[in-house]
Parts: sequence; C-alpha cells; structure tokens
Amino acid sequence: MAEIKILKNIMDENLTQAAKNRQWFKTRHIVTLNLIASPGAGKTTFLEQTIRGLSPKHKLAVIEGDITGDHDAKRIEALGVPVVQINTEGGCHLDAHMIDSALSSLDLKDLSYLFIENVGNLVCPAEFDLGEDLKVVVLSTPEGHDKPAKYPLIFSEAQAVVINKMDLLPAVDFDLVQAERDIRKLNPNVPVFRLSSKTGEGLDKWLEWLTSKGTGNR
Repeated sequence: MAEIKILKNIMDENLTQAAKNRQWFKTRHIVTLNLIASPGAGKTTFLEQTIRGLSPKHKLAVIEGDITGDHDAKRIEALGVPVVQINTEGGCHLDAHMIDSALSSLDLKDLSYLFIENVGNLVCPAEFDLGEDLKVVVLSTPEGHDKPAKYPLIFSEAQAVVINKMDLLPAVDFDLVQAERDIRKLNPNVPVFRLSSKTGEGLDKWLEWLTSKGTGNR
C-alpha cells in the first residue's frame, strides 16, 4: 500500500507542475509539442525536417530528452535552433518538473513553437503530462503494425500520429490498413500522417496541420 501511495503522490505532483507549465506556455502563446516514439523510429530526423519546414518564419526551441549523451541535441543545434539537453541517467521519461527546470536555459522571447523530444519509449512517457499542447506519437514502418494494439495508452492520448519511414514500406512487413484501424479504435478522430522523413514524402501535410495549430508569435 505504501508503494501505491508514493506513486500516487509522484503523479499528483507531476500533474500540478504540468498545469503550471501549460498555463505558462499559454500566456506566452507558445505551442508546445511532446514527441514520443520508440528508439529508432526516426524521431530526431522527423524533428529536423519539421524545423527546416518551419524556419525561418517561426522562432523555435527544443528540449532534448535522453538517458545519456547529447548526440541528438548536437544535431538540433547544428540547425541553429536553441536546444537544452536533459539526461535522465536511467529514467525512461521526462516529467513536468524537468521541463520547468529547462525553461530557464532557453531564450523564449517571441517563441512560436517549443518541441520536447522525449526519451525513446512508448510506455513511460504516456503516464507523464509535461504541460504540452500536442502529444505526437511517431511510429515507423520497420517496428511493425502491432504497436498501437500493444501500447494503447499513448495512441489513445495522442493529438497526432505520424507513421514514419513510408519509403521502407515495400521492404517491411507492415500492414498499414491494420495499423490505422487499430489507431482509430483507440482514438477515432486523431489525424494520422503518413510520411518519410528521409525523402520528404508527406511532410507538407504535416507542416500544414502543425502551422494551423500555431497561435503563437508568427
């Protein structure tokens, strides 16, 4: 019973901080995205392409979450975008307090979009609200079409689902119809974007949708 109480306290504290984060972003008109995916889904490449598509018309910033290292943060920094690295040192997700701490290291003046690249995982990040506007799940074709059925919580909570690496579809055993059917069972109205971060196929529709969500400083 004590363990359940401790876990409940942790979740309650996170929700309280997430609400503060959300209000903070709202008052500054910053659209915040929480990007979630399994390791190897192409999340960072997808983020790079999204940054290229939004720049230079929009001011962007990124918070990078990893268990260790700063490889992905360096890739983002090379695009000229302010980035803060959070290393969880074994933790499988970011939480709202980590985001609050990272904000002081970013220049948020006139910011339109803040991207949070979560730790590679489809389980833990689903449990922790960061105060984001949009939770975006990236699923890649080599992972298999069964991921929505196996990890229903994250797909049911998503505001958008990206099916990445469409260029590899002919070479892998991925049933696109089944994947989207399972997503719709969990989240009937969620937009699903089929794209390839490598070739650029389908990115225009994603960027059009994302821009329509931008109510910030543009």
